[in-house]
Amino acid sequence: MLFRMKSWSVCMVLCLAPLSAAAKAPPGRYQVNEAAKTVYDTMTKLTWQRDGTASGTKAWAAAGTYCSTLVTDGAGWRLPTIVELRSIVDLSQMTPAIDPTAFPSTPTDTWTWSSTKVQGLSSSAWYVFFSDGLSSSNVITYSNRVRCVR
Repeated sequence: MLFRMKSWSVCMVLCLAPLSAAAKAPPGRYQVNEAAKTVYDTMTKLTWQRDGTASGTKAWAAAGTYCSTLVTDGAGWRLPTIVELRSIVDLSQMTPAIDPTAFPSTPTDTWTWSSTKVQGLSSSAWYVFFSDGLSSSNVITYSNRVRCVR
């Protein structure tokens, strides 16, 4: 019983902490362009598609095609690498684990594709689950969300 209480105490501190005060990205990190529907990350120098629901869900190859043909605020869009996609994860927050001011429409019920394939498994690629910010992989024929970058 004592073990359960200690586990619960740890969970109360660690699991509920993000609910009490959502951390925000450092001031000035994200520059939102409402008209262009983009977010510029001053730390990584990447520009992100702001709306994480615009594309619906797509298989991995279709996600890459969607990004390469996107013309929101000009061309040059692509599917982000897993490192790039993880750079916008904010693990101090949950549901979604991303800055809600910069990326207000981030779905928490589905995964978001990266362009990074799993080494040694050409039929799988990495994704981020923005509900909790964790990464994993799935077969490339599965449909996930898409957020393009340039």
